[in-house]
Formats: sequence, C-alpha cells, structure tokens
Amino acid sequence: MAIKIDKQIVDYDVNAPVKADSTDKIKSPDASASTASASAPPKSAEIIQMHERVERPEMLVGSTYKIKTPLSDHALYVTINDIVLNQGTVHEQRRPFEVFINSKNMEHFQWIVALTRIISAVFRKGGDVTFLVEELRSVFDPKGGYFKKGGKYMPSLVAELGDAIESHLRSIGLIIGEPLDPQQQEYMDETRARLDMSRGEDSTLEDPAFPEYAAFCQHCHAKAVIQTDGCLTCLNCGDSKCG
Repeated sequence: MAIKIDKQIVDYDVNAPVKADSTDKIKSPDASASTASASAPPKSAEIIQMHERVERPEMLVGSTYKIKTPLSDHALYVTINDIVLNQGTVHEQRRPFEVFINSKNMEHFQWIVALTRIISAVFRKGGDVTFLVEELRSVFDPKGGYFKKGGKYMPSLVAELGDAIESHLRSIGLIIGEPLDPQQQEYMDETRARLDMSRGEDSTLEDPAFPEYAAFCQHCHAKAVIQTDGCLTCLNCGDSKCG
C-alpha cells in the first residue's frame, strides 16, 4: 500500500529490525536467495560438442588401415585418430579428429597430403561428417577400377580411402547399418551353406564366402550376386531383384 506524504521531510530515523517469532519468520534477502537456489533444479554439466575450437590433446587414440591395391607395388597406410569428448560421463563419445596417409610410393604425394588436410579440417569442424564416405566413393578413375580382396569393386584409389573411413566410422558408432530382415538373413545363410557343400574341400577361392562365378552387385559393389531359386540375390548385402 502506497503512502502519500503531504508535508516536507525534515528528519528521519531508522527503526530497529523486527524480531521474528515462531509464527512469523522474516527472511533476509540472502536467505531467500539461498533458498531459491536450493530449490532450483541443478544445472547439468556442459556437454562439449565437436567444433573447430576444440584443442588437440597431447595423446589421441586411433586405428591404422592397410590399403593394398593392384595400382601400386607399395601399400598405403591410413591412420585415423579420434578425440574422446565428455570423457567419463554418459555423454562420452569418440569423434574423428585427424587423418594421415603414409606410403613408400611418392607418386601421389601431393594430392594425398592435400586430401588428408582437407579431411582433417572437416573432422575438426564437427557436425555430420559421414557424407565424406559417399563423396570419396563416388570418385572414378578414368583408367578403370579394380576388385579388392573379398570381391568388392573399387572404382578408384580415392574410393578405397573412403571405404577405409567408412569402416572406421562404423567401428566408433557414427555409422550404423540397418540389419537384414530375419527371414532374409536366414535365406542367405542357407544359400551360403548349400554353396559350401557343393564346392566341397577342393575349393581354391581366395574368399570362400562368394563363388567365383558371382556377378557384380550395384548396391554394395561386391562380386557376390548369384541366381538362386530363379532370383538374382547378393550374398553380401541381401539385395534381391525379387524384393
């Protein structure tokens, strides 16, 4: 309630604080603030997301992948190092931080160094970096591609680098493949079992999972398509022309 003062103020005095009894307690501002802070929900710890200002720690964990192609006598070794964010919390995650490619073959040195710097910069930028896999796997060599061990077709050396990055992103959980339908998986297992029995022990295939007469799969780029029960079916990814 407001009080209107009609006369001029000539003097003033400070009254003593009122003592609070058991029925009417007067809370000081400090006590009110402490009570409010106690009743407020606790703030969650700051979750660190990957961005370009995240500093590189002294030690990083990573994996090295060997790439041996028929295009060169020397193998390439792709090392991808990861940074662990929010370590020790429920939000802990591994994110790729940098990539290095080393080889005795110096023929592709310039573009390999440029590619590793660009990929590393994209990794440190944060966000969804899985798009790099499709971008690299879409590069075709004008001289033609090759089949790697296991019958998977690689249109270029750059595409196989993308394949190595995909394997790494899957291992740390950034790419999660969709599982096959249980009936489809059972059908593929039965077909592989029949093929193994028909080949017997005289098989000389480098990869006994797929027969040597298998055709190329447009979906997973593996040489694993056979005709079974009147339908073309890929024994690697389960893609079928019959649905």
